Amino acid sequence: MQASPDRMSPQVIRTPSASAMWLRAISMTSAAMLLASCNEGVLDPHGPVGKAERVILYDSTAIMLAVVIPVIVLTLVFAWWFRARNSQARYRPDWEYSGRIEMIIWSIPALVILFLGGIAWTGSHDLDPPAPLAGSTAPLDIEVISLDWRWLFIYPHEGIASLNRLVVPAGVPLRFRLTSTTVMNSFFVPQLGSQIYTMPNMVTRLNLQADQPGTFEGLSAMFSGDGFSDMRFDLVSMGSEAFKDWVSTTKAHGGVLDTSTVAELIKPAKADGVQTYAQVSEGLFDRISLGSMATVSPQRGQ
Repeated sequence: MQASPDRMSPQVIRTPSASAMWLRAISMTSAAMLLASCNEGVLDPHGPVGKAERVILYDSTAIMLAVVIPVIVLTLVFAWWFRARNSQARYRPDWEYSGRIEMIIWSIPALVILFLGGIAWTGSHDLDPPAPLAGSTAPLDIEVISLDWRWLFIYPHEGIASLNRLVVPAGVPLRFRLTSTTVMNSFFVPQLGSQIYTMPNMVTRLNLQADQPGTFEGLSAMFSGDGFSDMRFDLVSMGSEAFKDWVSTTKAHGGVLDTSTVAELIKPAKADGVQTYAQVSEGLFDRISLGSMATVSPQRGQ
């Protein structure tokens, strides 16, 4: 006898549990963050140094995952095998040594250290910041001065300078000389690679290159005071003709960068836009790096 439609039990609609909803949300958020991180920063390089550093990062991650993944899997296997209901698992309280296990335990970390050490050794020589980049194009010389809390870029051969904006030609090696007017700082363009410190009374050297036109974020990667978080700049890479036009425009409409101008820039101040200078006093960078500027900077934080 068949039940009438009116007496049939209603269909039960199952809703996902709270734990399943949380797991789905966490998975979607993690995937979104992973995809977003690949669109900028060190995972999206636009220069030979950044690309080489990404290879090192991937190789190091793969080597470490070769240890991490088996450890996680073996942990789960051991927990499952030695569960209380498994009558085949033997409990041996007097067991204390196994040559084979000792060999595995010590050989795997030794191999990891050997591989990671080899990558670090090779990379530290191939990507040495002062080492010039291979290529037939003559490099562009740029002098970088970290201020409180701004960046000053001097083009010694062009005789111009720029504040908080670094304009470079694409495909041309960039040869940097860097110093600081006060405390130690760190110059970093993540998509080009190789951050390097700027220090007072010292000159550090760095070689980078932007392979294609674009705008890449530069920043200070070291805390240096109240305005540290705003100590950012744009590295604008453009074609060679566009770069020549920018140099000509800067020479026609820029200001003058001399000792008195630097005295004002040395005063602690947060980033206040982009400025250009059509004339630069000769030897200005060397005087700053040697600490021979006649101007004495005021106390920090004023």
